[in-house]
Amino acid sequence: MRNLYSGLYLVVVVLFMTSCSKPTASFVVKQEDRTAPAKVTFTNNSKNATTYRWDFGDGNSSEYESPIHRYLHSGNYEVTLIATDEKGKTNIKKSRLMVVPPKNCLVEIQTDYGSMVVELYDETPKHRDNFIKLVEEGFYNDLLFHRVINGFMIQGGDPNSKNPSPTQQLGAGGPGYQIDAEFSTDFIHTKGALAAARQGDAVNPERKSSGSQFYIVQGKPLTEQEVTGMERRTGMSYSEDQKNALMTHGGTPFLDGQYTVFGHVVTGLEVIDKIAEVETQPGDRPKVDVKMKIVSIK
Repeated sequence: MRNLYSGLYLVVVVLFMTSCSKPTASFVVKQEDRTAPAKVTFTNNSKNATTYRWDFGDGNSSEYESPIHRYLHSGNYEVTLIATDEKGKTNIKKSRLMVVPPKNCLVEIQTDYGSMVVELYDETPKHRDNFIKLVEEGFYNDLLFHRVINGFMIQGGDPNSKNPSPTQQLGAGGPGYQIDAEFSTDFIHTKGALAAARQGDAVNPERKSSGSQFYIVQGKPLTEQEVTGMERRTGMSYSEDQKNALMTHGGTPFLDGQYTVFGHVVTGLEVIDKIAEVETQPGDRPKVDVKMKIVSIK
C-alpha cells in the first residue's frame, strides 16, 4: 500500500507540475546569406505552447510555427516570438538579427530597345534600399519611360504610367513618400548615371527625392572649357577621371549637387541612346510607349 500511495503521489505531482508549467518561447535562426534581400528561416523550439506570434522587426508578422521571412532591406532587426499555451499563458523571446547591405547590387531593366544593367551605390543606402524594395515588389514592371529628351535624359517610375491613355498627363505619381537627399561629390551626372527625380526647390527646399521616379542621364560630351566653366558656376571641383568622363562620354553636370545620383549603367549605354531618339509629343512623352517590361535584381 505504501508503494501504491507513493506512486500515486508521484503521478499527482507530475500532473500538477505539467499543468502549472508555463510556455517557453525559443527559436534559432538559419540565415545562410545575410545580404539583403535575405531569406531567413526561423526554427521554433518553444515548449508547452500551442500558438505563436512572430514580429520580424520590419513591420511584418506571422503566426506560422516556424516561418520563412524575406528581408528586403539591410538593417539591425529585433525579432520577437510570443508563445502562448492553451490557457492563454504567454512567454516572449526576443533576438536581434543583422542583415547587411548588398555589395555591387545590380538591377536589370528590360525594354523593347534592349536591356540595361544598373549598379546601385552602397554610399547612398536610402536610395539603394528603396530601389531594391520597389524592384522586389515588381513596382516598376510595365511602367513607362514617360519623359524622354534627346541629349538630356530618359525618365520613368511614375506608377500612373501603367497602361495609361495616350493623352494622359504623367510625371506626378509616386508611392506616397519621399527620400532624404544623399548628395556625394563622388557621383556626378555623367552619361549612364541613375538619379532620383524630385519636386522643385520652391516646394521642396530640402531637395528630397521622389519615392519611385528616376532618370538615366544621356547628355552630350563637353569640352574642357565647358567643364571648367561648369566648375566655376556650380562650385564643383571635378577629379581628372570625372572630367575625362564628361568630355568623352558626356553628361549633365549642371544637375550635380541638385539631384541624388545613386547608381550608374554598367552595360547597355546604347539603349539610352535608342530610347532618347524616339519621337515625342508635347510634354516629352514618347508617341509610342517605351515600357520597362521587367525590372529585376541580377
